[in-house]
Amino acid sequence: MAAAACSSASPLLLPSGPRHASASRAWFLGGRSRALRSEAPCCCKAAAARGSAPQCGTVGGGSSSTRRGLLGVALGASALGLAAFDAVAAGLPPEEKPKLCDAACEGELENVPMVTTESGLQYKDIKVGEGPSPPVGFQVADQVAANYVAMVPTGQIFDSSLEKGQPYIFRVGSGQVIKGLDEGILSMKVGGLRRLYIPGPLAFPKGLTSAPGRPRVPPSSPVVFDVNLLYIPGLDDE
Repeated sequence: MAAAACSSASPLLLPSGPRHASASRAWFLGGRSRALRSEAPCCCKAAAARGSAPQCGTVGGGSSSTRRGLLGVALGASALGLAAFDAVAAGLPPEEKPKLCDAACEGELENVPMVTTESGLQYKDIKVGEGPSPPVGFQVADQVAANYVAMVPTGQIFDSSLEKGQPYIFRVGSGQVIKGLDEGILSMKVGGLRRLYIPGPLAFPKGLTSAPGRPRVPPSSPVVFDVNLLYIPGLDDE
């Protein structure tokens, strides 16, 4: 939403490729293993101290065993590193993100009646505001300021003004945000907190790409927004 200039194309997230296991494997095999191979066996060190230069690894079985031991350590370190990478790639544990509706709020939300509009938008009022409703128009004065947390239906957050540290200011009804958010915030009052269940046709027609720690939003798929209408610039300053 923070970068949503219009409802037809709202690139909330910049595309970012995932980390690849090959990079991690190269780090472990190319860094730790080389360090281990550069360490000379004890027999070579002792020979160097005596001023002689025996062919380490060709006389007796000690040096060959040492090389096999070093190789085993290197492979073990590589396996541990790859296992750690796989755990990170699996997203365990998930990062805790700030929310407008905490666990207690979620429990209370179950008892709040659902409202369904003609467009198919559904919402629940977590808290009904006591201030004015948003103005509708294309002028700079017709703006609202709101905090929001945007989620896929599973609850994973894909965008949030709380993470950006400032509310989002936009003009209601001017196409600056997706249709479901435009409609859903229109009937709110300042101070209100609402959960919007936005159907696919009112969400992101082109979808949103995934990013590290953020899920992908498929084209025209349902999304959920928690919205807190903070103030209306101009009206609240009077």
